[in-house]
Amino acid sequence: MPFTLNMPKLSPTMEEGTIVRWHKKEGDSVQVGDVLFEVATDKATVEHQALDEGWLRQILAKEGGEVVINQPVAIMTLEQNESIAGYNPLEIFLKEKEAGRQVIASAPVPSESKAIEEEGGKRMGGGLQQPQFSPEPPLTDYVFDYPSAIPKRIQASPLAKKLAKEKGLDLTSVKGSGPHQRIVSRDLEKAQPLVLGKFRRWEAPQDVPGSYSSISLSPMRKTIAQRLQESKTFIPHFYVKQVIDAEPLIEMRDQLNAHQIKFSVNDFIVRACAMALREHPSINRGFDTVNQKLIQFHTIDIAIAVSLEAGLITPILRHADYKNLSEISTEVRMLAQKARKGQLKPEEYKGGSFTISNLGMYGISDFQAIINPPQAAIVAVSAIQDVPVVKNHCVVPGKTLTLTLSVDHRVIDGIDAALFLQTLKKLLEKPSILIIL
Repeated sequence: MPFTLNMPKLSPTMEEGTIVRWHKKEGDSVQVGDVLFEVATDKATVEHQALDEGWLRQILAKEGGEVVINQPVAIMTLEQNESIAGYNPLEIFLKEKEAGRQVIASAPVPSESKAIEEEGGKRMGGGLQQPQFSPEPPLTDYVFDYPSAIPKRIQASPLAKKLAKEKGLDLTSVKGSGPHQRIVSRDLEKAQPLVLGKFRRWEAPQDVPGSYSSISLSPMRKTIAQRLQESKTFIPHFYVKQVIDAEPLIEMRDQLNAHQIKFSVNDFIVRACAMALREHPSINRGFDTVNQKLIQFHTIDIAIAVSLEAGLITPILRHADYKNLSEISTEVRMLAQKARKGQLKPEEYKGGSFTISNLGMYGISDFQAIINPPQAAIVAVSAIQDVPVVKNHCVVPGKTLTLTLSVDHRVIDGIDAALFLQTLKKLLEKPSILIIL
């Protein structure tokens, strides 16, 4: 008797996945534990192993296709030559799904208070909806009106071209007096010199104004969009900024690097945040939207934002306050490498009590990060800047680093945020304490 292989739920927040690769082909024998296919979820690329033995008779979801949870992806049989004629689970699934959509569409919209109650307080205000936007149609009747004095191909005599090249003259800056307005050597008297020898005229684009193409969201990008939109919409953010004197930090790093002890600035920041969170447990908190309660995390588990081609993921450094700089540096590099290869395990990215988002390596001077719920705070780390600073009543060259703390005002007050940043400032401006503690 044929049976169906459905798309499993491979992470707590997974709603759909993309089949990256099939490890079995139609007609292959399947044993329990065999790797059937790889799925790109909202968090990582995961291998799915067979739970039942049999024969893979028909693949319903091709590589690169997006599949929702419980959607049939393949038909299997217990016997090799068993007939699967007339067995079409995908068609049944799609019909049931469409029927379910119609029922939902025809259902009455609950009142705002009832919606909030049914959501268990997940969305403060419950009645908000995302505005609907779509791109305008391209301007197909639009006509480009570029000056006729900028031809696509310059008409000039061979001698004029040679002289213009030798003298560094711009042929597009003159109008030809020869036949059919061809530029000849006598016209070069009015030609302008090339700017740095690389003056360039852009040809008219071929694309119609307003033309565009749609790009499908990856499962990870869909989850990021949903979570961060909800975070920015329903969490009352406020921001506290602190400028750090980064010279002692750079000197400490350079001294250690000179002795082949390699640490990054981010390693010091992670260590400083861990120690500051230990001193200020009011920052190491979250908010339970279901039960409307504060969350006091008992351990300091720092999530570190890592950028991937498909989106953003935050691998977590567990018990960060019990790890020295060397352990932090090694583990952060290992987690980042696994994240970029899509090999993070669920326990390596689920949870966390505080997040660090660092754009300093891209030269960003200042930015604000969005809180990652249910956490109540995230710190944005900018680049170290060479700026004039005042020391001993004199203006001298200096280096500064800006930290911006984004805070959930339901959980944390301004004074607590300010005291936390003051502790971070103290630790980073005297970084030797980060090695001793």
